[in-house]
Amino acid sequence: MMGDARLIDGKASGAALRLRVAAAAADLKTRHGIVPGLATVLVGEDPASQVYVRSKGKASIEAGLASFEHKLPASTSEAELLALIAKLNADPSVDGILVQLPLPAQIDTLRVLDAIDPAKDVDGFHVVNTGRLWTGGQALVPCTPTGCLLLLRDTLGSLAGLDAVVLGRSNIVGKPMAALLLGENCTVTLAHSRTRDLPDLCRRADILVAAVGRPEMVRGDWIKPGGTVIDVGINRVPGEGEKSRLVGDVAFAEAKAVAGAITPVPGGVGPMTIACLLRNTVVAAARRRGLTAADI
Repeated sequence: MMGDARLIDGKASGAALRLRVAAAAADLKTRHGIVPGLATVLVGEDPASQVYVRSKGKASIEAGLASFEHKLPASTSEAELLALIAKLNADPSVDGILVQLPLPAQIDTLRVLDAIDPAKDVDGFHVVNTGRLWTGGQALVPCTPTGCLLLLRDTLGSLAGLDAVVLGRSNIVGKPMAALLLGENCTVTLAHSRTRDLPDLCRRADILVAAVGRPEMVRGDWIKPGGTVIDVGINRVPGEGEKSRLVGDVAFAEAKAVAGAITPVPGGVGPMTIACLLRNTVVAAARRRGLTAADI
């Protein structure tokens, strides 16, 4: 019987990464006079998106980056949004462009993401960055899977030869996560809602990354004893009385009794995502000018 798993502290890791980003940004400013700039674009009044954009702007400024916030009404046309992106692509003070999703129904999300200059695509969603990631090239990689990988390296050191199962095949987390783990020489299985014998498959995993968006779907008896569990899920479920609470895709209490290490929700992967966005912005600022950012 395993004891309690070690908690992987995303808050502490995210704070440490932000400090490294701030040091790298200061270095670019001191040596080259460059202030990395992040432009965020918010279309409409979605409350969750407003909170995300505010926190991204605040984190940018704290790390010594320039923050450019563009708020557009929900009635904005696709042509108007594409015109703004063209302007930001051409603006030398902007190193990263982030369009907050979801977009209103009248706008084609893929067309908008494809319009962003791949060198400024700090979300890592452009088809060029996706292709570079899968072919081992120099890419800007989506922030959440990058954060997961950094937590895994901190926890386990070398990942070479480990069996990794990624639950969920989204373009935002599952697919890039699989590519990153392949790059670390893991043996990777990408599983999803149609996978047969899912619990059995998960029990083989030295590393289990859950990113399906279904509250507490992964039970304790799905976990390999001593395995490492990264829970990407953020699901709001009813709590006591009127209050709701946040849970992951993993039944935390059950999994914690079996795993060797596990991320909590909240306080696990979440804090790493914004830190990795800032990291991507500094890396993009350096690369666009043929420089190398300090090791972050």
